[in-house]
Amino acid sequence: MSEIDFDEIDFFRARPLYQDPYPYHEYLRVHGPAWREPHHGVVMVTGHEEAMAVYTDPATFSSCNTVAGPFTSFPVPFEGDDVSEIIEEYRDTLPFSDQLPSFDPPTHTAQRGLLMRLITPKRLKENEEFMWRLADRQIDEFVDSSECEFVHEYASPFTLLVIADLLGVPEEDHETFRKELQGGRRDRQFGSGSDGMVAHKPLEFLYDRFTKYVEDRRRRPRADVMTELAHATFPDGSLPPVDDVMRISANLFAAGQETTARMLGTALRFIGERPELQQQLREERDAIPRFIEECVRIESPLQGQFRMARVPATVGGVEVPAGGSVFVMPGAANRDPRQFPDPAEFKLDRPNGRQHVGFGFGIHTCAGAPLARAEGNVSINRLLDRLGDIRISEAKHGPPGERRYEYTPIYLMRGLDELYLEFTPVA
Repeated sequence: MSEIDFDEIDFFRARPLYQDPYPYHEYLRVHGPAWREPHHGVVMVTGHEEAMAVYTDPATFSSCNTVAGPFTSFPVPFEGDDVSEIIEEYRDTLPFSDQLPSFDPPTHTAQRGLLMRLITPKRLKENEEFMWRLADRQIDEFVDSSECEFVHEYASPFTLLVIADLLGVPEEDHETFRKELQGGRRDRQFGSGSDGMVAHKPLEFLYDRFTKYVEDRRRRPRADVMTELAHATFPDGSLPPVDDVMRISANLFAAGQETTARMLGTALRFIGERPELQQQLREERDAIPRFIEECVRIESPLQGQFRMARVPATVGGVEVPAGGSVFVMPGAANRDPRQFPDPAEFKLDRPNGRQHVGFGFGIHTCAGAPLARAEGNVSINRLLDRLGDIRISEAKHGPPGERRYEYTPIYLMRGLDELYLEFTPVA
């Protein structure tokens, strides 16, 4: 990767680059914490402080293009120093415009408030109890073989079924969700497209299912979580349209499953690569939360999000015109040496480890972050309990120092396609 001429690289079209994006991040950082790349005029934000500034200023930076970036044009040209009216009139023409991450206040405020009524502390506690049972159930599927392909045999089904339980998907439908959204395929992650962005098709299945669930529970309430979801109200007490509940549920389902599965893949790669770290976690279980935070920091599942400037702005000394696109890069910001000394080193005792932006920041901070952390804690504890001497498969990934890993080739997220492990079952 160091031999590539980064001056000629169009990051948004360079799929091989996503296997190891960090040299490119450093190339960007040489130009400053923000820099306008020459191919699309996107301002690339690699600085931690600068990323936080964009995240916390939704009045200036709209989330309307969070997935689309500059690659989907508005039907009218931008004119003047305030394009807010154009954004509001035409935002529905952009990809993923019906999803919470692309909303701005006040719509975002109301929809986020509804979401928080769906994932209450009580519901999260009940869900965590389910996680412990589910972790054992998933491990049971492969433990006797002394090996597994971790991403598809544990991480993906575990995170999918956790979010299904959280939202009250009837248990008799869990296997249908697993087949429809994963299909037993190992050539893609949930929601991943072939164009470097994100596929929308899985949402169609989720939209259909959650619409039917919500409509049914509103007609015939039951004593179940899905009924609570169907009757959850906006913060002002009003009952939302069925479509709003359906979209919020589908978004939480899709986003929560995808990013958490990637986080777990990273965690087990580090455990398999570093016997001394694995032993420390076995002996010091209270270190697991810190371990999870450092995994998210050093290999952020969320690698980038676009923003659009409503008015002229400045980021890291770079001027952004009204209508200009900014690409906030958590994967780079979490390795900003101004914030994290020796950023490329994995440090379990990093004092500011939780200051990463791996779950975003500001009004769009991942609402499922507490859930992801709980999934990580439960999974790692049970895996360490039941799998001894966890190792990376040399037959599949090569020997130490010559490892071969494949990452899903999309620039918005980062995660292993496959992770083959070997271990000794614990009696």
